[in-house]
Amino acid sequence: MRLKISEWIATCFKVGYLPFAPGTWGSVFAILLWWVLLKDLNTYIFGAIIIIFLLIGIVVSNIIIDQSGDHDPSYIIIDELVGQWLALFLIPDGFFNIAISFILFRFFDIIKPWPIRLIEKLPKGLGVMSDDLTAGLITLILIQIINIYLF
Repeated sequence: MRLKISEWIATCFKVGYLPFAPGTWGSVFAILLWWVLLKDLNTYIFGAIIIIFLLIGIVVSNIIIDQSGDHDPSYIIIDELVGQWLALFLIPDGFFNIAISFILFRFFDIIKPWPIRLIEKLPKGLGVMSDDLTAGLITLILIQIINIYLF
């Protein structure tokens, strides 16, 4: 039962099992959830939700990793959910910013430049979640810089 619940949460209700590029589907799912449920929330509440989902993601990832023996199964996409949400945190309004958030986050999550590759080596669920959190943070910072200096 614990494994089944963890799987549902870690795969974002089985979205992680969609064919081809589950991480990209996870980011799309995160943006859709954000658009429908979270974009108009108070900043502090949205920040708290990100932290809560980060902690839940670490726990459910640990459970799945312990059961599967795989150190980072591709169907775990709660890390993309949290990372993409962080990339959307404090985002200025507009489709451009949402699109840039998606593109930059996917770029950093796939390419994994330093320090993301280093952080990915943390143990189990902490590593699974932390590399995407870092990609989201870098994206958030870049979007803020783009908006300050280009607009």
